[in-house]
Amino acid sequence: MQSVEKLPEDFPIQSLLIANRGEIALRIIRACKDMGIRSIAVYSFADRGSLYVREADDAICIGEPQASQSYLNIPKLIAAAQQTGASAIHPGYGFLSENPDFAQACADANIIFVGPPAHIQRLLGEKTSARNVALQAHAPIPPGVNHDIADAAEAKRLADSIGYPVLLKAASGGGGKGIRFVYRPEDLEDALRLARSEAKAAFNDERVYLEKAIKPARHIEVQIFGDAYGNVAHLGERECSLQRRNQKLVEETPSAVLSDALRNEITAAAVNIAKHAGYVSAGTVEFLLDNEKNFYFMEVNTRLQVEHPVTELRTGIDLVKEQIRVAGGLPLSFRQEDIHFSGHAIECRITAEDSLNKFLPSAGFVQEVHEPQGPGVRVDSGLFRGAEVSLYYDSLLAKLIVWGANRDEAITRMKRALQEYSIIGLKTTIPFAIYIMEHPRFIAADLSTGFIAETWDVDAEKIKNGAEILSDPSYVGLTHSQAMAALAAIEMMTGSHGVSNTEETAPAQSVSRWKSTGLGWRRSI
Repeated sequence: MQSVEKLPEDFPIQSLLIANRGEIALRIIRACKDMGIRSIAVYSFADRGSLYVREADDAICIGEPQASQSYLNIPKLIAAAQQTGASAIHPGYGFLSENPDFAQACADANIIFVGPPAHIQRLLGEKTSARNVALQAHAPIPPGVNHDIADAAEAKRLADSIGYPVLLKAASGGGGKGIRFVYRPEDLEDALRLARSEAKAAFNDERVYLEKAIKPARHIEVQIFGDAYGNVAHLGERECSLQRRNQKLVEETPSAVLSDALRNEITAAAVNIAKHAGYVSAGTVEFLLDNEKNFYFMEVNTRLQVEHPVTELRTGIDLVKEQIRVAGGLPLSFRQEDIHFSGHAIECRITAEDSLNKFLPSAGFVQEVHEPQGPGVRVDSGLFRGAEVSLYYDSLLAKLIVWGANRDEAITRMKRALQEYSIIGLKTTIPFAIYIMEHPRFIAADLSTGFIAETWDVDAEKIKNGAEILSDPSYVGLTHSQAMAALAAIEMMTGSHGVSNTEETAPAQSVSRWKSTGLGWRRSI
């Protein structure tokens, strides 16, 4: 367990601005409170009543609800930090967390950036240069090229030599954007056009490279941490194979399929890559694992991950506090041999999405919320009764994280916690998460990145029929608990419980303490 540490009197971070919103902003605010650091929230007009805004020591409005006018506006964020006297900025994840221009803008303004400096973000954020770093560190990478594909003719020539299926991937950014799997030569040209278009829209960079697609595969990532003195350590691996359209939905640690020898190989490869890059702060080195237990470097996320709580529960190390310490010039508070791993942790992302309708986003007001509690249960959330969930931002509402002495206990605890969880007023993925926890393949740890397409996306069509769930003899693999979860989802979808997405009248009690005291309106940029 990480010990409580008193910061040096001359520690340079006395006030910290959080350039983010929602549950991750609240998570960072809590770390600041634990460290005696003044926290400053930024918020758009759409977020003025949010819980994280209330809990911060200070807050400042940065503009319109559109992210481009607020959370992605670098000049406004720098001005907000200067106006509030912030000595540092934490970007959270998403938005500008992996944008080297933002890190550089902070440095130019003499504001400490809590994360890797701009040159490291450029080196590892650009996927082809990251592949070169992995090669220098002698980590295995999938066959492919480390340059932008010039045109469809070059893509076809390379794909023919590598062999199908191939993967087209944006050279910049992350989050599953700008990725296309191609299984047939006749689909390659259209896939290249779509990948370029999506990459341009998401990252303002249309460059795309090509590599061999590893399918079926598991997604294994390693949490690494480095400081400015050359120290690098890993905090174990996470299994992140349960994804839909390259978006993670369930994560756990440790992976149930890695032997001790293979785990040592993967974590050593991650540390070597980080050392070759001179890595500083928290980061994640991501790998693909094929059916023969061969692993291949995929990319580096130069930021805190959404799923970082499972690592915290298993190691007892507060990753956000460690980020702030390292950004303030302190060495890592632990050595590799100091890290002790205990038990098993699982995280379910709870999103405002209709999982029975292709995960379409849901919006409206939270009429009631009851979050699970009890031993080994953690909820990272910004929800409260009357909270408004808009369509302007990512659909993530909360993260439900559990710890157990072993994987079986963690699964049992997660099912119990999910069954306690209630969010009324929105469609959420809670019933979907119960389905996953009950699925025989998940229980057996028979996972791959195609798991959800092979199970839920197929079963959801039958689940939507409702009346056939318990009577259709052709339907296999649905347990009684899954059926009950599915029926609950149907009731929410049809309006039997909760409200539809069109009912967006806020409850009278939704006026926040922040708004009622007038603090939310005192200044803006």
